[in-house]
Amino acid sequence: MTLRPTALLLRCSVLVTALALAGCASLTARPGAVPEVAVPAQWSQATPSTPATSLVDWWQRFNDPLLSQLVTQALQANTTVRSAQAALAQARALRDVSSANLGPTVGASASAQRSKSGDNPAGNNFRAGFDASWEPDIFGGKRAGLSASDAVAQASQATLADTQVSVAAEVAVAYLQLRGQQARLAIARSNLTSQQETLQITDWRVQAGLTTSLELSQARTNTEQTLAQIPALETSVAQTRHALAVLTGQPPSALNMLLDPVVAVPLPADDLALSIPAATLRQRPDVRAAEQQIAAALARVSQADAARYPSFQISGSVGLSAMALSSLTGGGSLVSALLGSVSVPLFDGGAARAQVRSQEAALEQARIAYQGVVLTALQEVEDALVSLRGNRERLQRLRNASESAQQAALLATQRYNSGLVDFQTVLDTQRSLLSTQDSVASTQAELSADHVRLYKALGGGWQPEPNT
Repeated sequence: MTLRPTALLLRCSVLVTALALAGCASLTARPGAVPEVAVPAQWSQATPSTPATSLVDWWQRFNDPLLSQLVTQALQANTTVRSAQAALAQARALRDVSSANLGPTVGASASAQRSKSGDNPAGNNFRAGFDASWEPDIFGGKRAGLSASDAVAQASQATLADTQVSVAAEVAVAYLQLRGQQARLAIARSNLTSQQETLQITDWRVQAGLTTSLELSQARTNTEQTLAQIPALETSVAQTRHALAVLTGQPPSALNMLLDPVVAVPLPADDLALSIPAATLRQRPDVRAAEQQIAAALARVSQADAARYPSFQISGSVGLSAMALSSLTGGGSLVSALLGSVSVPLFDGGAARAQVRSQEAALEQARIAYQGVVLTALQEVEDALVSLRGNRERLQRLRNASESAQQAALLATQRYNSGLVDFQTVLDTQRSLLSTQDSVASTQAELSADHVRLYKALGGGWQPEPNT
């Protein structure tokens, strides 16, 4: 008995539906909730009393137009950011591929054949038509693949945001370090001028027989030590400028003229209201990326499980066939076909089950990785708060010490000229002045950098998209 195409299609549909109902009942759901991590109710170093400050464009809080300009340029041109943008585009394209696999595929084909058999004359055969095929997603394997691709795309989007957060912080820290290095260089040069004046006076006193050559050697040693610091600071300034240029996607020397003018180290106001730890974790893009990796791993487990069950396919074709090309274009003979098929895995040596176990292990890795990301996030915020508090107090003490050292150096020089103290006292006060002023400049830059690290730890520097 020959089945008509419609009858064959009906029977295939009934068979597919029956197997689907039986097979779906055998699939078991797997727990895939994000693992719980003990999150404190508040930060140990700060208690929020007001609504949390928005940190989307935290670099604006430094009130430094050049810093804002550099961060904005880096977010647009930095090679790491651009690479993350390309990875996101790739992930979204692969998600579209998975989505397209859920539906049928339709293609067109054409062929021309000339053949000869035995003593029979050669004949031609021309064909043109359409082919279609569809693999029903009975056990959800394709839908699971789409879910995995969608989660990967969302993870890539969060990774892009995390890259933007990191690049913005890296640019800001480099800029603050540069300003600190420039301040230290100016301090060294200022102290060098004072030390050279002392050296000149000491030289005159030696020539006049008022002091010994020992004091002249000590003064020269002090001056040469300061001179030795200047090339190292100049090198640091140049290298930091090069790093900033590369971070903004430019050649190393592109920012030399722009960054050459010396300005004070910018410091934001201490009015930051912190969000609670749980809100911070929701804000951080790396935590969001880790969550999506769990979702993707869970979907891959379902996809591997579905591969253990039968697969079905329905295909068909319709077209024209003729012995001559003119006959084909004129109508030719109508040729059609419809095929329903099923493929059942019978024996694979346990490969399918092993693949499921492999994906379950990958899911567990994603869950553990999420826990690690959360714990690291909590640590980064606490470390930043501790460092910020410590450096704020340290800077105040160093400023007091610098004022005292400056006064001591002035008094020592005056008393030495009056013969009331020895030359060693002058040298000691000059060294102390240089050391404390240098520490003030370094700590001030570090304190500003602590603010940047705190903004980064809180997940600032990106704008979450709606429903992400």
